[in-house]
Amino acid sequence: MQMIDQSFNDLSLREQFFLLNLNRSSYYYQAIEPNDIDQNIANKINELWLKYPFYGYRKITAVLRREGFLVNHKKVFRLMGEMNLSAIFPRANKNKWIKANQSQYPYLLKDLAIEKTNQVWATDITYIRIHSGFVYFLAIIDLYSRFILSAYLSTSLEADFCVEMLKISLEKYQNPEIFNTDQGSQFTSFKWCDLLKEKNIKISHDGKGRCFDKSEAIATRSNKIKFCEYNIVNERLWRTVKYEEVYLKSYNSVNEARMQLMDFVEFYNHQRPHQSLKYKTPAEVYFAKKIAN
Repeated sequence: MQMIDQSFNDLSLREQFFLLNLNRSSYYYQAIEPNDIDQNIANKINELWLKYPFYGYRKITAVLRREGFLVNHKKVFRLMGEMNLSAIFPRANKNKWIKANQSQYPYLLKDLAIEKTNQVWATDITYIRIHSGFVYFLAIIDLYSRFILSAYLSTSLEADFCVEMLKISLEKYQNPEIFNTDQGSQFTSFKWCDLLKEKNIKISHDGKGRCFDKSEAIATRSNKIKFCEYNIVNERLWRTVKYEEVYLKSYNSVNEARMQLMDFVEFYNHQRPHQSLKYKTPAEVYFAKKIAN
């Protein structure tokens, strides 16, 4: 709006906007910074959604009101949209839309017995609260050991930082046989898929209905993970990160959040016993370290 000059006497503001074909409302508008009240509501919405992912904005609004929050469904709808949260339920069967937008890569984990490390890697992104707004936390995980291979906190959802973390993981560890993700734009981008194909890694994308499958992973007597839906592993990881780290802290900046989350990843990998791993740590399983009984 530097073309507009309020001190210019020959033309009024109205005439200047008319000549430049601009809308006057955009000139007077000032962006509103997120306030502490909205931040508290957003944090509570995220907490409720983690517990009850089948709750939509109307039901979350009702729960918030019962807990004393002065909020209407419009604000809850807006905040959930900013955090990319929505109720999980089977959508309408829009076959034409699905056929036009489905990934060219199949879902490879159905009925697959995950028997070893580096057989299947997976990744996902979750929202993290900080004092000034929202940031996004990505983790790449080995499904067999639950070992976090790499993690990063980003202020945007662009694909570049996801590809960079994938490169770091592939350089640092043995390449997996399969890499599974959802069909987010970050993981269907040419950069992401081309890098996996270059390394001869099979690409697996969640298909229709995968995100609604909440069945438990079944462990066989030989300690093989069978019928494992990667969503469950990731959801439990996010729940652990948020309940054991994020909800106990108040991050004042992106750098502070990044440092403390990286410390938690180190703790999660090397010190925190994992029940599904018979109380070994993910690092002990991934690197096959033996511990005393």
